[in-house]
Amino acid sequence: MKSRIRELRRQHKISQAELAEAVGTTRQTITSIEVERYTASLPLAYKIARHFGLTIEEVFDFSEIDEEL
Repeated sequence: MKSRIRELRRQHKISQAELAEAVGTTRQTITSIEVERYTASLPLAYKIARHFGLTIEEVFDFSEIDEEL
């Protein structure tokens, strides 16, 4: 699943490690989400979105899922 995490991190000038610490996960998990190797759980997606002051839909691209329905 595509996300805007990398873009948002750059805008806010924070590292993967800083974001990971802020949302209670590992830097490796943030890396995996950014390169689309891992899909964030709903609680983690919520924490990431809240960290940036956005909704989940503003951070994650659900268009692939919508096409499957």
